[in-house]
Amino acid sequence: MRKNATDIKKEDLIRYEEAYAGDPIRRVMTNAFSKANMNDLAFDSVAARKMQFKFSVDVKTMAATNQKQSGRCWLFAATNVLREIVAKELNLDSFELSQSYLAFWDKFERVNYYLESILDTAHLPADDRTVSYIVGTGAHDGGQWDMFVNIVNKYGIVPKDAMPETQQTSATGTLNMLLNRYLRRCTPILRKLVQEGADEETIRAEKDAMLAKCYAFLVSCYGTIPETFDFEYVDKDKNYHIEEGYTPHSFYEKFIGDRLKDYVSIIHAPTADKPFGKMYTVAYLGNVIGGADVAYLNLDMEDFEAAVLAQLKDGEIVWFGSDCGKYGEGTKKQWDDASYNYELISGLDIDMTKADMLDYHVSQMNHAMVLTGVNLTPAGVPDRWKIENSWGSDGANGGYHIASESWFRKFVYQAVVHKKHLGDKAAILNEEPIVLNPWDPMGSLAD
Repeated sequence: MRKNATDIKKEDLIRYEEAYAGDPIRRVMTNAFSKANMNDLAFDSVAARKMQFKFSVDVKTMAATNQKQSGRCWLFAATNVLREIVAKELNLDSFELSQSYLAFWDKFERVNYYLESILDTAHLPADDRTVSYIVGTGAHDGGQWDMFVNIVNKYGIVPKDAMPETQQTSATGTLNMLLNRYLRRCTPILRKLVQEGADEETIRAEKDAMLAKCYAFLVSCYGTIPETFDFEYVDKDKNYHIEEGYTPHSFYEKFIGDRLKDYVSIIHAPTADKPFGKMYTVAYLGNVIGGADVAYLNLDMEDFEAAVLAQLKDGEIVWFGSDCGKYGEGTKKQWDDASYNYELISGLDIDMTKADMLDYHVSQMNHAMVLTGVNLTPAGVPDRWKIENSWGSDGANGGYHIASESWFRKFVYQAVVHKKHLGDKAAILNEEPIVLNPWDPMGSLAD
């Protein structure tokens, strides 16, 4: 503690109490807080009226999906993008890809990535910050766009009928607890082998036995993995179809092909340590050993938003990552910071810049969804955004949400766009990325 640190004295308490007693708003809020929810008290119904669910640019999409009690939003958002491609090709009203199929392979690959990360850092002390981060993160549900691409490139995709949900895939809490307990048990075993100078064959044999146990457990949770399947569907004209003998790879190659190679992640991270116009990656962030690194192009908000707008105007929806825990109203399905006045009810000024919120752990990306529309003012400026979420279709707008432009600028951190919408910024994609620490806020996972 600094030399001139001061304690709280009795005269300070008297002064604070007098200030409270002389503030009628604080006395009124004392009564209000005893009976009502703070979020309800802070809600500004007049400001919220501006959030009309109407959009000048509105890409037609299918019904909202439901990730249930799992942290697979990034997979749901990504498969919601891909399913529109399949549905358009086959003239379908409704369709889903199997999120369970992709989640299984992601989880198993994540186990391998974890074990390899433990071996890679075995020379470091157990309380080293990198080791602590790897162990603390474990193999959980959250993910990133590039991690999705790694999985589909390696394992393909299947329709939901080919690998449906199970109880464990829809509610992953206990699954994750048991898996990570086991991985943490494995951690000192592998570290000790390296530290004692065991040969590579011994280390690999031990790791392989661990992988085999995890694979068996995951198959029990997710169900058996389809090697081949028949694809049955009914189109918009009520015609039945069956296409036989697909593999996950052949299905992926037929309907998606190599188009994902042209899509890139852009971020808006206005912190001093991340100059705009640079590429970034994050140490020990990934899922597939040998797969592509997670990579981002950091843009200022004007360029970031312009790329997103260009893709929507081009008729394509946009995968994006945001902090969904800020200024959300569940009944109206909306995010809008202007609809809440926490300062008024609390007497606390909580406004911060986006950079400070990132630097001081107030906000970071924690949820992925899909932008499907935007409303533009007569001057061509966005004032609200249409969002396809993965929390089911109940409630207002059939499970679709709305966000204000102010919220978008403050709490949207990442988007995936076709590189043609980057203009001359696309040349930066070829630059060597700057490596960020594992605990950097841009390494957060959407769940």
